[in-house]
Amino acid sequence: MSYGDRMSSTRTARGEERRAEILRAALAVIAERGYRGASLAAVAERVGLTQQGLLHHFPTKEALLVAVLADRDRWDAVPDSQWRLDLLGSLVEYNAMRPGIVQTFSALLGESVTEGHPAREFFTRRYDDVRASMAEVLRAEYGERLPGGLTPERAAPLLVAVMDGLQYQWLLDPESVDMAGAFRDFLTLLAEPTDPTEPTEPAGPESSSQN
Repeated sequence: MSYGDRMSSTRTARGEERRAEILRAALAVIAERGYRGASLAAVAERVGLTQQGLLHHFPTKEALLVAVLADRDRWDAVPDSQWRLDLLGSLVEYNAMRPGIVQTFSALLGESVTEGHPAREFFTRRYDDVRASMAEVLRAEYGERLPGGLTPERAAPLLVAVMDGLQYQWLLDPESVDMAGAFRDFLTLLAEPTDPTEPTEPAGPESSSQN
């Protein structure tokens, strides 16, 4: 390796270390002050940078917060073969212990539905991955059909919707919403068989046209 290559490698390593330091600081600020209080100035001060110096690594607040959420996903990650429904329940309980990061996730998720939002690509890709992962969790638990008749692929979006939807309700009124308890209740519903005489597949166009 040439001298120039070594210098470039050293600069890259230092940049990655600084980036990781900023993300840790941002997570701490979010935990202390919540989503709105996590300003670039507050994070920059925590790591001994000017705000302009922080912008060298993360050009906007949204970019920084998306990076924090991506890191959170890596910290929470479990190999697909090891995910189980009971572990999902434990994850919901863990999230109830870190309202700042849940608030950041939920706020950015709500904003990301607008066209051109910097977090839109992150959440779109994330939901593709999470739905696929949850389908495999359900398949490992129930096989190719859940007790109610749904396939894992059809039930997976419902599972994800309940997890994320409960977060919004809990953030708005944590005294009234037992997020972990409600999620366990939903898992109980998934395990309940439906009346075998009722159809489990949606009615096709031909059936609705006969009404």
